[in-house]
Amino acid sequence: MDYITGKHIPRRTFLRGMGATVALPFLDAMVPAGRRASVAESPLSQPTRLVCIEEVHGLPGCNEWGASQYLYGPETTGRDFVLSDENTLAPLRDYQEYLTIISNTDCRMAEAFTGSEIGGDHFRSSAVFLTQAHPKQTQGSDIFAGTSLDQLYAQRFGQGTPLPSMQFCIENLDQAGGCTYNYSCVYTDSISWASPTDPLPMIRDPRVAFDMLFGAGSSPEDRAERRATRRSILDWIARDVADTHKQLGAVDRMRMEKYLEDVREIERRIEMVEMQNSSGEERELPAAPAGVPDSFKEHMEMLYDLQVLALQTDMTRVMSFKLGRDAQGRTFPESGSNRGFHPASHHGGREERIMDFNKICQYRMGVLPYFLEKMKNTMEGDQSLLEKTAIIWGSPMADANIHNHRRCPLIFLGHANGQLEGNLHVKAEDGAPMANAMLTLMHKLGMEDLESFGDSNGELSLTAP
Repeated sequence: MDYITGKHIPRRTFLRGMGATVALPFLDAMVPAGRRASVAESPLSQPTRLVCIEEVHGLPGCNEWGASQYLYGPETTGRDFVLSDENTLAPLRDYQEYLTIISNTDCRMAEAFTGSEIGGDHFRSSAVFLTQAHPKQTQGSDIFAGTSLDQLYAQRFGQGTPLPSMQFCIENLDQAGGCTYNYSCVYTDSISWASPTDPLPMIRDPRVAFDMLFGAGSSPEDRAERRATRRSILDWIARDVADTHKQLGAVDRMRMEKYLEDVREIERRIEMVEMQNSSGEERELPAAPAGVPDSFKEHMEMLYDLQVLALQTDMTRVMSFKLGRDAQGRTFPESGSNRGFHPASHHGGREERIMDFNKICQYRMGVLPYFLEKMKNTMEGDQSLLEKTAIIWGSPMADANIHNHRRCPLIFLGHANGQLEGNLHVKAEDGAPMANAMLTLMHKLGMEDLESFGDSNGELSLTAP
């Protein structure tokens, strides 16, 4: 075991066996009995998690007609706003108490600054979302953007975890070299930048994320052997599990059993996907790794499950998630539209085409409640992870039909340890940078000394008048 038996179990407790390393979730036994009240009240004992999610192609509610139909920003500001059935955010109704909608902010750093940059919006926008900095137009190695919000937070508050941050994506983003309009593909492929010249790779394959979190084998050969024999990672740590159970109370034992069940369930689902995709049957995504489901919804849910486990065990407190690749033509028949995502975004301002695009956007938004429900039902002490987390969801593009970056969509979810009120629609003044809202959030998350971010020119109130 990795702890001394006695008064309590350290927060950094791992169950080990044959190359597997499984962190534990928060348990009551991790708090010394005499300090439980003081620790529970201490802000330092409740680190705020940060999850940043980027959508591509903007939203139909950022088009002039769509805005008049309140397809994004609700009709009223302040508290108790109403999300119409047509609003792209309608799937989030059940989480309105955790929802802060910020409308009318601009991502001007994604706009063309020179004539040669005109038309290249899709190939620089993702690099702008979390940096709010204008990328240098180049296909060479002299890339330059900005340090992203998630990495600024990870550098300050993520160094005490095994993984300072994790980056996830849905689509194929490993395209090396140059993309269109003389932009390096790295601008399209990552939303997380450790520095202006250091974009971070993103994880698409659930198997890769699982092995990162649970050290599932000390070598590729070990991992291959375990998968071939269909042995669960839990089989490798069975002795440590048994020893730990003996030292826990009834409530902690139930928590640990539920957590281990969740680990086994995601492991089982990954194995099933790998078996299906290795069967020789034709795939919808023939070039995708075996661990990547062909189903968009299933893929999203698996990556969300892994993110919850990562936060629950405090393996990391900072994550970014890129939901697509700009200009992708993937179709989502489950949405009720058979048009490709990118072609649908170029609706020509026609009302029926805008509503067709809205079907796709609502479908994609409809997967987010799965993550929110998991976060709400995962407890850490007497609060849920959703209470302790700030989730940023947004797009650096507004009306993709004209590649517009004015009045882009941005929402915050979660209560961020009491720093976000929720149930609030904030409409910024015309011309306000999206960076203002991000700077305000960073101040609320403990980075009060940060004087500016990107093209910010002040703060944006995130409280009800």
